[in-house]
Amino acid sequence: MLRNLAVKRGGSLSVPCFYAEQYKQHSKYWCRGYYWSSCQIVAYTNTRGRISVTDHPTQNMFTVELNSLQDSDSDYYWCAVEISGRADDGHQLYLKIGADPAVSVVNSSVSGQEVGSVSVQCFYSAGYKNKQKQWCRSKDRSCYTVGRTVTSQNSAVQISDDRTRSFSVEMSGLQKSDAGWYWFSAGDVGVTVHLTVTERPSTTTAVTTVSATEKTSTSHTTSGLITNSSEATAADINGPGLNTRLIWVLLAVVLGLLLILTSMLDNSVTYSNENHKMKKTPMPENSLIYSNVNHEMKMVYADIFPEMIPGQIK
Repeated sequence: MLRNLAVKRGGSLSVPCFYAEQYKQHSKYWCRGYYWSSCQIVAYTNTRGRISVTDHPTQNMFTVELNSLQDSDSDYYWCAVEISGRADDGHQLYLKIGADPAVSVVNSSVSGQEVGSVSVQCFYSAGYKNKQKQWCRSKDRSCYTVGRTVTSQNSAVQISDDRTRSFSVEMSGLQKSDAGWYWFSAGDVGVTVHLTVTERPSTTTAVTTVSATEKTSTSHTTSGLITNSSEATAADINGPGLNTRLIWVLLAVVLGLLLILTSMLDNSVTYSNENHKMKKTPMPENSLIYSNVNHEMKMVYADIFPEMIPGQIK
């Protein structure tokens, strides 16, 4: 675990303190002083103010938040756990505050999405140019140096040092397990960084309903009226006006069919009346004359040749 932390004057710092599983229910505190036996307790768990201590039992750790740090805050401190019946347990570290700290970071808290990437920009003073630079994870105390390191199947850590006081870290293919506390160090001095990994948002398709009045967007120009037909076409595809037009088309078809049927019925009635008239038309006068003449001729013929009349008794 890092033992020397550097902070810029007026800045803030978060210190992660880890403890064993059996100390979950014990009180934790932040103690100041070189000697463990004589250090002065500065803050207990759940203390709030310029210095606050927060316990995270699910992670077997507590954090100490230090704000508005001044040169006078430079000293030895202890992450401590209170143990009844015997001596408390603690871990010592040294805190150095100054105008030009040995190491620093642009952001001490960064966030990225799953499968995404995150970058951390770090700086170091000229006196640490030739010191070894490392990016370490507090959880398992694994450290990475300059170059690319594959940390799992899909994630990796890329570290570069331009040797002009700038050191950059890029973590790609982030996973939830990558979240936690890290530190950047140059030699034996470092600074802490907290990484949060959020869930990747699900992909959804938004459906927008366009009202009939919004189908066509027009704009006036000096030459006349210009219609944005592309917008009207897009709106016609999904807009509610489609149903209205279908109803009108169906109504028009029904009305057309009714007109055709009505016309056919009218023609049928007309034809029937004409046929009826033709049946009632009286026979022409010449037909009656012809019938009478023919009857008279038959009677004369019978008188002259009675034997020729079929069925007549002689």
